[in-house]
Amino acid sequence: MSDAPAATPATKTEERTPLLSVRNLERVYHLGEQTIHALRPLNLDIHNGDFIAIAGPSGSGKSTLLQLLGLVDSPTAGEVRIRNQIAQDLGREQRAALRLKTLGFVFQAFNLLQMLTARQNVEIALTLAGFPRRKRRQRAEELLSAVGLAERLEHRPLQLSGGERQRVAIARALANEPDVILADEPTGNLDSQTGREIVNLLEDLNRAGQTIVMVTHNLEIARRAGRLFLMRDGRIDEVDPDVPDSLD
Repeated sequence: MSDAPAATPATKTEERTPLLSVRNLERVYHLGEQTIHALRPLNLDIHNGDFIAIAGPSGSGKSTLLQLLGLVDSPTAGEVRIRNQIAQDLGREQRAALRLKTLGFVFQAFNLLQMLTARQNVEIALTLAGFPRRKRRQRAEELLSAVGLAERLEHRPLQLSGGERQRVAIARALANEPDVILADEPTGNLDSQTGREIVNLLEDLNRAGQTIVMVTHNLEIARRAGRLFLMRDGRIDEVDPDVPDSLD
């Protein structure tokens, strides 16, 4: 995809300072008398231009980690930093504003509004991102064209294939020009071939400069990322993408 939205090159300072990082991050849930350690103390640095895959079996903690990175949940202990700003030091509205300004989300279930067209789904995100009305339509059409949907602008989600819906979701995630895209099982509802096409698109965006963090249980998909982390029992380890044979 040669026309992916270009990103501004990182400065040397940005290269040294993580774009998004966690320190001693823990998440503990209490269910009656039972204590569940969803995340045990972990550290992770995400730099400008990274394409990171976090892989692991169900219950390993990968989705919990993504929710904390996305400021959707709060840690039991430790901290999340975005551009060296500690999210836990901010109030609810400040965190929401930081999330809107710096993060884009792609979900397994697409989360599109069924009564709206592909263009309108992206335009809603542009409204939230503060784009003036006169520019929303043009920007939405540019984003949808960049993900290969120039001919599907006026189609509603039920008129689109699963892969096309995920492309709309990716265009929507790009609406606020995010520092980081957080993708939660972006190929989970797709067949193998369509899933590979979506990862091709994410790779194209990354080559254009977009930072991406992708959670997946699919090791074949995970190995396509530039950096691969495996999670087990709430712990995380970076590994060589060519080495691991199993998530068990």
